[in-house]
Order: sequence, then C-alpha cells, then structure tokens
Amino acid sequence: MADTMPASIPPTPPILKLADVQTHIGPYHILHGVNLEVPRGGVTMLLGRNGAGKTTTLRTIMGLWRASAGKIEFDGADITRRDTPAIAQAGIAYVPENMSVFADLTVEENMRLAARTGAIDAQRLDWVFRMFPALKVFWHQRAGVLSGGQKQMLSVARAIIEPRKLLIVDEPTKGLAPAIIQNMIAVFRELKQTDVSILLVEQNFQMARAVGDTVVVMDDGRTMHAGPMAALAADEALQQRLLGLSLAAHQ
Repeated sequence: MADTMPASIPPTPPILKLADVQTHIGPYHILHGVNLEVPRGGVTMLLGRNGAGKTTTLRTIMGLWRASAGKIEFDGADITRRDTPAIAQAGIAYVPENMSVFADLTVEENMRLAARTGAIDAQRLDWVFRMFPALKVFWHQRAGVLSGGQKQMLSVARAIIEPRKLLIVDEPTKGLAPAIIQNMIAVFRELKQTDVSILLVEQNFQMARAVGDTVVVMDDGRTMHAGPMAALAADEALQQRLLGLSLAAHQ
C-alpha cells in the first residue's frame, strides 16, 4: 500500500484582525496604517512609545472613533462600521486607562451594571472575588472610596464578570504600587487559562514580559513589528530600535 500523508491542519484564524486601519480625529491623521492580529487564546501585547497610537487603536476597534480606511474583523465578521454597543454585544470587553467606574454607585451596583442581564452568576462572582479579594470587602461601599489600585481591580472585574471572547485593556498597571502590579500579573496569568483572548497595552515591561505571548509594536500611528513576546524580550538591540529602551532596564 502506498503511504498516505496526514492531512495538514489549517491555521486557526485570529480572533481579531486589523488591515491597514487609518483613523482621523478631526483634522488630525492619527493612525496611518495599522496591521495586527490577535490569536485566539493567550495575551497579545501592544507596545510603543508615548503617542504611538496605541490607545487610538483600541478606541477605533471599539468604534469610539471611526476608522477612516481599512478593515477590522472580529471572530470572522467585519465590525469596521458597527457602533460601540454592537461591538460589545459581539463579545468584546474594553477596559480604558482611566479606571472607568461609577464612583457614586457601590461596588455591587457597578458589577451588576456590567452584567448584561443585571444578574451575576454566583460561581463566576466567587472566581472574581478569588482574584480580587478587596472587592468582596468593599462590596457594599461606594466605588469612589476605593484606592486607585482597587478601582483598577473593579474596572477589570466589570469586564470579566460575564464570559467574553476578547478582552481589551489599556495600561492596567498605570500608577499602581508594585504589590498591586504583581496581583495584576497573577490575574492575567489566570485569565490566560480561560477561553478569553486578550489585547493588552502596557508600559510596565515586567508585566509585558510576564504575561505576553505575542507582541505588536507601534510607532507614529503604524505597526512596526509583530512576533513572539519572548523573542522581543531576549533581543536588546531590537528593543532599542523599536522602543528606544532596554526592557532589562525597566523591570
């Protein structure tokens, strides 16, 4: 009998794909051609110097700013022209960098608003409490009394209180104490074990190295590099060329 070759398995398509995305904000041309893919599962880091266009990219994905050219696909569907509620309904949760919580509402009320039906699954809430014990302590307190780190915990918890296909997070460790950063690293490592895919903007390179699987680097509104996070972390010359600094010096 003739030997038969095993059929090749086609690559899994990315959960998110941006193709030559451009964005104008008023008269300003901010994104000049962003191309990136977020694989299904794991964490994709989006890195770049200040002003590179990272936050604009996230806001464009979410429809908060409209792409003026290019295409955005999520889970195989074109979402370039969808509005923000429809994009969220499709299975994307977005955590902006400004710790988006309702200060006059309790922690519980903030969480119930994030649950689309208003009802929170008890098992999932226990899972969230295990990652963020402070939220259980302050459950009936107004969110405005929380510390900056606790507000960031609440922001992330709101995004994951229901299962999502994609979690987009903008600088979750910005301004946080080292102990809370370690907690965030542990949280994102645990999230990696679930079905959610993650796109994460982060300036803390300890966090990027610890949780990132793949990386995309931006500069001047364009994507300049994509590949494994471990490869970028091991190549100081590439770090200097793309980011203007060494990761080893920013632990």
